Amino acid sequence: MHAMQYELTLPADYDTGVIRDRVRRVGHLLDDWEGLGCKAYLLRERGVDGSPVNQYAPFYLWNTMEGMNSFLWGGAFQGLSDDFGRPSVRQWTGVAYEEGGTVGSPARVAVRHRQPVPDGVELAACMEDAVRETERLAGEDGAVLAAAAVDTGRWELVRFSLWEHDIPKAEGDIFRVLHMSAPGRDRLPRGRQW
Repeated sequence: MHAMQYELTLPADYDTGVIRDRVRRVGHLLDDWEGLGCKAYLLRERGVDGSPVNQYAPFYLWNTMEGMNSFLWGGAFQGLSDDFGRPSVRQWTGVAYEEGGTVGSPARVAVRHRQPVPDGVELAACMEDAVRETERLAGEDGAVLAAAAVDTGRWELVRFSLWEHDIPKAEGDIFRVLHMSAPGRDRLPRGRQW
C-alpha cells in the first residue's frame, strides 16, 4: 500500500463552491481506476472544524505503484495542475490498514494526523505502535477505515481515518469528504504491512 496527498491551500475568501462543483463534475472519473484502493476528495474550510485555511487536499491509498504512476503521468493529474498549478505531492509507504465496522458506508469526515518519527527511537517499536493505533481507530464506533504510513525521507508518520459521522474519534486535521472513489478498497492489504 502507498499513501499519497497533495494540498491546494486557497485564499481566505475563496468560494469553496468551486471545489465542490469540480468534484461533482470529475470525481467519478476515478471510481474504477486500476490500482487505486481509495481516494477521498477532501476539503477544509477556514473557521470550520478548527481549520485555519481553505484547502482542497485529496488523500489516496494505492494498491499498486503502476496505478499511482498512471494517475500522475497519464494525464489525470495534469488537469488539476493546469487549473491550479502543480502542487507538491507527498508520498508515504504503507505501515498498516484496517477497515472499520462501517466500511462501505458513505464517509462524511476524514482525519489526518502527521507527526515526526523521533530520533533515537527503535523504529520497529514505533511502527508497531502505529499498527496498534490503526487497529484502535478502525475499532471505534463510526470508523469506515484507518491507515498509517511513513515518509522515510522526512521521517514522518501519517495516520489517516475516515468516519461516517461528523464527530470523529481521532485527533488531527479534520476534512469534509466530498466524494469517495474506492475501486480497489477491498484489495488493500489488511493489518501490518511488513
